[in-house]
Amino acid sequence: MSELVDVHAHFLTAAYVEAATAAGHRAPDGMPFWPSWEPGAHLELMERWGIGTSLLSVSSPGTHFGDDAAARLLSREVNDAGAEIRRAHPGRFGHLASLPLPDVDGALAELAHALDELDCDGVIVETNVGGRYLGDAEFAPLWEELARRRTPVLVHPTSPPHAEAIALGRPRPMLEFPFETVRAVSDLIFTGTLQRFAGIQWILSHGGGPLPLLADRVELFRAVMAPDGDPVADQVRNLWFDMAGTPFPHQVPALERAFGVERLVYGSDYCWTPAFAVDAQLAAIDAADRPGGETWRELATRNGARLFPRAAHRS
Repeated sequence: MSELVDVHAHFLTAAYVEAATAAGHRAPDGMPFWPSWEPGAHLELMERWGIGTSLLSVSSPGTHFGDDAAARLLSREVNDAGAEIRRAHPGRFGHLASLPLPDVDGALAELAHALDELDCDGVIVETNVGGRYLGDAEFAPLWEELARRRTPVLVHPTSPPHAEAIALGRPRPMLEFPFETVRAVSDLIFTGTLQRFAGIQWILSHGGGPLPLLADRVELFRAVMAPDGDPVADQVRNLWFDMAGTPFPHQVPALERAFGVERLVYGSDYCWTPAFAVDAQLAAIDAADRPGGETWRELATRNGARLFPRAAHRS
């Protein structure tokens, strides 16, 4: 069997960290420091973890820090760097491109460059950009093009508006990131975006956060506020979920009960999740029972090959 495809893995460049820090992200999303990343160390860890291919992306805070022109340049820079890493290590790394949202024209231009010239595997977007969530009507041209291309889109959490006030001084990835995923998905549902652009292969980070527990509550309101749409559970079952974070003993079983696991894929969240935590995550995945003979690792490998067949072929 092929090795795992890691759909949620991050890389950093010195130029990117410098640009983000200059824009005020010295403690990104409330984290105490920027991690380090270099391909050799990542490859060594992949060997230990049984990962064939890692799809690299730039995590929050993304590439847009308020200036469209600067965001276009920074997105191009990190995407070219990601493509070069992939070329330097054939078969081991793929790449999900960054887009300079909320600049839709810039995002469309960078999408074409990333997919047609760099041959990227998909794209990454944040749950909100400057407080504008993904169902914003102005983003529709981008979703239309992504749906036409049937492009995988990793939806990655970022800090919500007024994060410093609501996070109580704690790192936003602890609580705000999981709830950001639910905010983003509910916005995609209530605006009809999921159904209008069904060709997009949306991937939710961290097992969808608390979405399995809140979907029934969202459905109560959808039935009143957006009665022409399909039920929330039916829409969510068409999404993909990665296992980054703490999938066991509680989160994946809740996801399975709510939506099934035929679209569950593996994600490490390295390098923002340190190596020792990924060790613990994979140990929990491998130790968890799954009735029926197929292990969770085998399931994630099979599903990853369905979502990213080219990456699975590389591994």
